[in-house]
Amino acid sequence: MSKNPKILFISRAYPPTIGGIENQNYGIATELSRLTSVKIIANTRGKKFLPIFLVQAFFIALFSLWKYDVVLFGDGVPTPLGVFLKFFHPKKKFASIVHGLDITFAHKKSLMGKLYRLANVPALKKMNKLIMVGNHTISEATKLGIAREKCVFIPNGFDEDKVCDNFNRKNLEEFLDMDLSDKKVILRVGRFVKHKGLDWFIDKVMPQLPENYILLGAGGRVAKRTVGDSDTFPICEENIKKNNLEARVKLFPNIAQEKMNLLFNTVDMLVSPNVSVPGSMEGFGINAIEGTACAKVVVASDLEGLKDAIINGQNGFMVEPGNADKYAQKIKAILQDDNFRVAFGKRAQTYSFANFSWEVVGKKYLEELKNI
Repeated sequence: MSKNPKILFISRAYPPTIGGIENQNYGIATELSRLTSVKIIANTRGKKFLPIFLVQAFFIALFSLWKYDVVLFGDGVPTPLGVFLKFFHPKKKFASIVHGLDITFAHKKSLMGKLYRLANVPALKKMNKLIMVGNHTISEATKLGIAREKCVFIPNGFDEDKVCDNFNRKNLEEFLDMDLSDKKVILRVGRFVKHKGLDWFIDKVMPQLPENYILLGAGGRVAKRTVGDSDTFPICEENIKKNNLEARVKLFPNIAQEKMNLLFNTVDMLVSPNVSVPGSMEGFGINAIEGTACAKVVVASDLEGLKDAIINGQNGFMVEPGNADKYAQKIKAILQDDNFRVAFGKRAQTYSFANFSWEVVGKKYLEELKNI
């Protein structure tokens, strides 16, 4: 058996900055470090520091790469560095994790979108291996001319110690300042962007649910000047007012991880009501997996990367995207039967631990990097 490769991991998005890619990069870097020798070059200071970080990362990698076998980029943004590094270290191998946004951003009509098409897409094509977080991401990548044989699907992972905790319902009542004795609480976690579907869910599904059903929407807001998806938080607020849902829908933008974990562990169920939006895509759906890890039933749209995260009947239930009636029916059926809800949640937890824990996912990463 060949020895484990020594890995130089370059991440432009890393904790303490909060976000999905940040958590993913931290998880895989930490797990790979348990399995082999890994040097981490990470931007821990957010998007504003990115230009400076890319320059620093290049020179650090340039003068230290001789000690490593493989460069792994945390997403598609820093991959042009690999093209230049390959010139100075032609015998080294280069790989990149590829998220949904890494592909959909190439379709943006903005200046940054054009630059991404000119620089990042060609750089992705020159990588030795592309680790895609979803099968739908692979399908979309091939439309950009990326070779299918370079792509491999490995799901995102979750950290049990960071997500699962011993919060109870009383903690949730204190956080919400609300008596929940007769309430059913639904959670949606994800950025406030169009394809995540929260604004749609508030407008079309919540009015169909009983008065004692509460919806919590938590996740990151998008900055006004971001080059990616636009912020839908104001639309969510408008839909709450339009449907007189002020007492039944609560929004929590940019909350701390501890509070997010409180929600994961104390609500009754999670939803991932994604909708199809041209130019955007759900690469995987890690928040749905984190919900199942906390033994919660998840109802998700049968769409894009969510198909890789939620296996219908195994660790959650899939619903036709954009079908408000089907969503309402499925949610009511689950929340009206507590015995089923609790039993299925435990079954979903077992399934996700066996398939999506970092221990499992990290070994898949190492094997693919070794195969290069």
